This record gives sequence, C-alpha cells and structure tokens, in this order.
Amino acid sequence: MNLLFNILSVVFGLVSLTMVVPFLGLLFDKVELVTSEPEFALTFNYAIDFFYYQISSIIIEHSKADALMFICIGVVILFFCKNIFRYMGMFFLASARNGVVAKLREEMYEKIISLPMAYYSEKKKGDIMSRMTSDIQEVEVSIMSSLEMVFREPVAIVIYLAAMIAMSLQLSVFVLILLPIAALIIGRVGKSLKRTSAKGQKKMGLLLSIIEETIGGLRIIKAFSAHEWVSRKFQTANHSYRKIMIRMLRKRDLASPMSEFLGAVVLVAVMLYGGSLVLGDNPSVNAEIFIAYIVIFSQVMRPAQAFSAAYFNIQKGIASLERISEVLDAPVTIDDKPDAIRIPEFKSMLEFRDVSFAYQDDEIVLKNISLKIEKGKTIALVGQSGGGKSTMADLIPRLMDVSSGAILVDGNDIRDIKIIDLRKLMGIVSQESILFNDTVFNNIAFGIDNPDPQKVEAAARVANAHEFILQMTNGYQAVIGDRGLKLSGGQRQRLSIARALLKNPPILILDEATSALDTESERLVQDALTNLMKNRTSVVIAHRLSTIVNADEICVVHNGEIVEQGSHEQLLLKKGVYKKLFDLQSFH
Repeated sequence: MNLLFNILSVVFGLVSLTMVVPFLGLLFDKVELVTSEPEFALTFNYAIDFFYYQISSIIIEHSKADALMFICIGVVILFFCKNIFRYMGMFFLASARNGVVAKLREEMYEKIISLPMAYYSEKKKGDIMSRMTSDIQEVEVSIMSSLEMVFREPVAIVIYLAAMIAMSLQLSVFVLILLPIAALIIGRVGKSLKRTSAKGQKKMGLLLSIIEETIGGLRIIKAFSAHEWVSRKFQTANHSYRKIMIRMLRKRDLASPMSEFLGAVVLVAVMLYGGSLVLGDNPSVNAEIFIAYIVIFSQVMRPAQAFSAAYFNIQKGIASLERISEVLDAPVTIDDKPDAIRIPEFKSMLEFRDVSFAYQDDEIVLKNISLKIEKGKTIALVGQSGGGKSTMADLIPRLMDVSSGAILVDGNDIRDIKIIDLRKLMGIVSQESILFNDTVFNNIAFGIDNPDPQKVEAAARVANAHEFILQMTNGYQAVIGDRGLKLSGGQRQRLSIARALLKNPPILILDEATSALDTESERLVQDALTNLMKNRTSVVIAHRLSTIVNADEICVVHNGEIVEQGSHEQLLLKKGVYKKLFDLQSFH
C-alpha cells in the first residue's frame, strides 16, 4: 500500500509540474491551437497534445484567461491529490516502522533469556543493556525514520527520470552520467560514518557498564573512599565517547550541504548543456520544454538529497544493527532437541555419569564426576571454594551443559528432556537471594499465573516468613525494592525459600543457602529449609558442615573431583579431607 500510494503521489506531482509548459505557452502567447483530438497512444507527447487540445477548446469557446484559470485549478487539484496520496503512503508505513522496532525489542529480550549462563560470563551487562536500549533506539531513529524516504524517493527519482527521458533523451543521458559520480562521493563519506558510529555505540556500552557497576557497588565505593578513582574512570570513558560522537555528528551533518552543493553543480551543468541545445543553430529542444525539464530535474534533486540523507542515517543505524545482530545470532547452545521427550514427574533417580565440564577454552572445572542420588535422599556437596560444587548444581537444571558424560533423570539424559519439564521438577535456593523490585506476593508467586493467595501465605508460613511480612506496611503487597534491598539477608532468603515451596518441586538444589546469615537468621532459615526438604530429593551445597551432618550422603568435592563419599560418621572415620574440614570448623 505504501508503494502504491507513493507511486500515485509522485505521478500526480509530476503531472502538476508539467503544467508549467502550457502555462508558459499561454503567457508568452506561443500556444498553437489544436482543433482535432490527437490519436490515443501511451506516450508523453500524446499527454501533452491531448492537454493542448483541451486548452485550445477552452480558448476557442471562451478566452485565454479562462484557459489560464483552468490550468491553475488543475494544478491545485493535482497538488491536493499528490499530498493526500503521500499522507496515505506514510499512514500505511507507520505500523510497519514501529512494528519492526517492537519485534526487534521482543526478539532481543527473548534471546537474552534464552542464551546460556556461560555467554554472560564473557559479556558485560552494561554492553548488553546498551545493545537492548541505545542500539535499538538508534535503529528506530536512523533506519526506521528513513524507511519512508527509502521507499518513496527511489520511486520519485525513477518516475521523474522516465519523464525527463521522454522529454529529451540527449539531456537525460548527460544527467545519468553526472548523478552516479555525485552518488559515489556521498557513498564514501557514508561508509566512514558507519565505522565511527560503531565505535560510538561500543563506547556507550562501556559507559553503561561503568554506571551499572557503580550503582551496584556504591557501598564499597563509599567505604573505600574511591569516589575520585571511579569518577576518573567514568570521565575518561565519557570524554572518549564525546570525541567519537563529535566526529560522527560532523560527518553526518556534512551529508545535507554536500549533497546540496553537488546537486547545484549538476543542475548548473545541465542548464549549460541544455541551454546550448536550445540556443543552437538547429535547436533539438524548445524553450518551454527545456524550462519544464529544469523544473522536473530540480525535483529529482530534492528526493536525491533526501535519499542521500537517508543513506547517511541508515549507515549510522547499520552499525547499531550489526551490534544487535551479534546478540541475535549468538548460538543458543542449550535448547530442546527436535525429538525431546516430556517427563511429568520424577520417579526414581538423578545420576551424574562420568561428567566433565570446562568453560570454553578454560581449564577443566569438573573431572569424571559419577554420583547417584536416589529419590527422597539428601546429598550434600562440601569442599573448598572453587572446587566445582556450584557448577555441579548449575548443570542439573541445564543452566549449562556438560562437556562430556551425562546427567540422567530416571535414566533419561537431561539433554533429551524438554527443558521446561526438567526445570519444573526443580526448585533452587541460592546463597544470593535473587528477588525482583515487586511486591512480596509477586516475588513468592514468581512465574505462576493466577496464584492462589492462600497457597502463597501457606508457603510463607512454612518458610518462617509470614510474621515479618505482616509487620511490613501493606503486608504481602509491600514493594521490596531493587533486589529486595528493603529486607534483611535472612528475610530475603526466607522469601526465596517460600518461592521454592510454592513451586513444590520434587528436586531441591540448595546452594549455600545459609552461609551469609547471622546466627538468628540462620536458625530461622535452617528451620524453613528443613520444612522445605521434607519428602524431597535434595542436593545441598554447604560450607558450614554443621548444617549437613544429617544428610544421607556427603560428597567431598576437591579440584573438580569427588575425593570422598559417605555419611558424616563414615567420613569422620576415614580421617581424610572431610575430617580435616570438620575439625577446622569445630576448632573455630
């Protein structure tokens, strides 16, 4: 529809411009009266001859003044139709323009949710945010705003050039030689602009990373009196960004004056060459047609200049689009296989079978881990920091995939199971309580459509969270702030446990859920965890060995390997790594 209305708009604009020929003919008394209707043909000359026939009829029946009035009314009607069709073209393009940007945002958001956790270990959050915000905004401003020109101006140029060729082939060949030379000059500056814009967007990503890290680490910045240090770091990045943006804006602002100057040079060249054709001994173009040709050619320059401006904008936007594409094209390594199976419940066993794992080219984190976890049992993973315990926990819900070996649920490789089914079997409570800037109710009921308020309250009671929630203003509807900053560490952890309880998963993964708490909070949270673990299969990662002495089996993970395995009593009798860790904590 946009293309159709653009064509109609340009055609009516062209016809209104050709009115200058009979208008000038009347003014200079050069209209030759045509008394017989010309024979129909799809040519420019037929259109001119037919119009002269109509004008001649008005002059013969009325007067030249009436003919002039007829031309003027015709021009008004033609311009009205031209602008109506131009508006209709933009009307139909508006939904496409905004629809593309909205879809791009949705695809970016879906992608950042789908990408594996390992992807974010390589990327800065600020850079991802920059691509999601300023880069998409740049695409909207630079590319989408230029769409109308991209669709309309080439149509206008083609139609105007066709009319010019019909009026004078000789002049048009001359024009078609000059225009590509001007386009080549504009194109070289456009490519330079794209490179500069890419640097600018990358630098903006760095700025956002610094801002994000600053807000997240304000407490440390203030505590270490590092205000001046972080300010210098930001000012250096900001100054660098400013210089790049100045360079980019100067290149972009060059587009309009440069294309206008080149247009004027081409126009003067056409006037000189066309004038020689009119004033020669054997003129091949008459004066009125040449003036009309110049008028139409001047109209070609306007869309050509607009198109060159659009080209500059698009070059600038393409740099952002390429940065967006880097995220959209990043491989989703953790995804459902085409023939992935459904598993509605956990029946018997979770098993690590000769599992190894490494982050891309880094050294191996886990080596040949083999472990069987029967339904209803509690397995504890203990050992030094960096030994690989949390990595083992992350592999179970496929937050990452094993490098070799397999993890099985009821005998099925988890890579053969639908991810949504696998993760529905699991509840995770981590050391860092990840909460959202929302109400207490919505944080507990996270990811559940139309949650039952009674079940939410019941989960909070079992997690020892109900009492402190009621003491808050607005109770369950209280907003807890960014990452739950309005709550204490113990309160945040109990909300995380309530969230896991409401999900009611058969498999629990507890990653150092009490290590960052004070004694009072730890007791409340430990009670909540005990309630949570009843009748469930649990994988517990703990530094405080006192919290896991009653586990059915304890695995000591050291340098990516399980070096000891057994109950608390059995491991003490072995007098190995576990006994050493236990004695250190008991002595402490």
